[in-house]
Amino acid sequence: MDPGRLANIKSQVSLLRREGEERAAQKLAEKLGYGYVNLSKIPFSTEALKIIGEQEAKDGKLAAIELKSRIVAVAALDPELPAAKKAIQGLQEKQYEVKIFVASLSGLEHVWELYKFVKPAVEVITGRIKIEEKKMEETAGRLKTFTAVRDEIGKINFVTVSPIELIETVLAGSISIKASDIHFEAEEKQVKIRFRIDGLLHDVFTELPLESYETLLSRLKLIAGLKINIKDIAQDGRFSISLGNKEIEIRVSIIPSEFGETLVMRILDPEATSVGLAGLGIRDDDLVIVNRSLSKPNGLILNTGPTGSGKTTTLYSFLRHINNAETKIITLEDPIEYRLEGVEQTQVDPAAGYDFAKGLRSIVRQDPDVILVGEIRDGDTADIALQAALTGHLVLSTLHTNDAIGAIPRLINLGAKPVTIGPAINLIIAQRLVRKLCQKCKKPAQISPDITSKISEFISALPARVDKSKYEKYTVYEPAGCDSCNNFGYRGRVGIFEFFGSIPELEEIVLKEASEGAIRKLSQKEGMVTMQQDGILKVLLGQTTFKEIENTTGGIEW
Repeated sequence: MDPGRLANIKSQVSLLRREGEERAAQKLAEKLGYGYVNLSKIPFSTEALKIIGEQEAKDGKLAAIELKSRIVAVAALDPELPAAKKAIQGLQEKQYEVKIFVASLSGLEHVWELYKFVKPAVEVITGRIKIEEKKMEETAGRLKTFTAVRDEIGKINFVTVSPIELIETVLAGSISIKASDIHFEAEEKQVKIRFRIDGLLHDVFTELPLESYETLLSRLKLIAGLKINIKDIAQDGRFSISLGNKEIEIRVSIIPSEFGETLVMRILDPEATSVGLAGLGIRDDDLVIVNRSLSKPNGLILNTGPTGSGKTTTLYSFLRHINNAETKIITLEDPIEYRLEGVEQTQVDPAAGYDFAKGLRSIVRQDPDVILVGEIRDGDTADIALQAALTGHLVLSTLHTNDAIGAIPRLINLGAKPVTIGPAINLIIAQRLVRKLCQKCKKPAQISPDITSKISEFISALPARVDKSKYEKYTVYEPAGCDSCNNFGYRGRVGIFEFFGSIPELEEIVLKEASEGAIRKLSQKEGMVTMQQDGILKVLLGQTTFKEIENTTGGIEW
């Protein structure tokens, strides 16, 4: 028999078998009184997958497919199987509320394939080592200002306090005042505690005894799944805490230093990524460019900038904007920072041989509509991402360059083929974060006639797509300081952006020379507003200051 015909017959037989399995699963669900789920047609969460080990899942013929706070959805071939009952009971003993569904074996096998993308789950703070949620909430509710947090830690008796109580106070205080990082820095005679707030570090306490720190460090290592007895190499871990109705992930990084180990905890609050597109700080005329790019069925959207510039928040907001029941979205991240409901999120594991390039090859075979690649780091990943963008997929990723213009030469330096770059690119973004003025205490600033004249010239030279009338009647403000902003004068941050969209001439320029100078001239011709210019517009709207823009983008080029 012709091999092609034989393959076709086998494919049809396989399809009929799967359809039969789905009908049988549906009948069993009706009989047992559970819901039914077709796992080949819905997205599922690799974060949920972690909470049941691979072998336990296969023994029980089940899988955790969705996790929201402490509610977990579990799909099982037969929930009455003894091994399945045992796995479900284990989740309930860990204080999970379990929602049970019946699924086919083929569907479960499809889910089990994703175990190769996930690492074993790190123990959360609800088991053997527990931070009391009620106490966390009470402490967070009481410590509303930076001064209150500093005073609370200053009153602690480090001789009698338990390490878990100290962790509770530090975590609750940092979350309450929206710090992004907690730094414990070992010095010769004591340890310094600092919070990063709106991008800047502030001393919270400078005289934590070394003995208390060692005890605290051991407890945190245990919570984060790290090796307690290892002190001479870097370690990374994570854990989660429940605060109210949300789960907050804490990423832990420990490195050896001159006087001991230095600890940094990154606070990943899910509220940080729940802002809409307008909440990012994107102007209306730039939103038109973004929406046009997101509405295309294929192409590459690149977001550039250094670590901590808000790239992940922006791309997650894009995914939330386009996420719907008809769109299959898969991400490949390192690590998964925030959980996106309705999106299949996978994590690279270089130690197991799954890097971005190999993971991306696997993801493409899953037939997604939209792919998010955490970062393009090498030529292989760049080539696969570009090819995916040219063959029916909308691909979102990040790249480390200083501005949008530099993304194209960077792709070429990585080894990407110039012939694919022009046709594949939909949009290149560059962004930074600047501190926002406290709206309760900001005050009008005096500006010189020379600056006033330069502002007028700046507004006149803006591209036609920018609504100049919004900026012609402006007031420039400066920080003051009040209880609301912890007397910093600033509260929160906003993005400043530049957007370089796909244009017909881009492909020709990339093939000819791809120099930054040539691409910059093209961007100016097309009316791109640079990050610095976008920052100036935010100054004129009273959102930030010229000093913040200069600190972030360099001296202002009027």
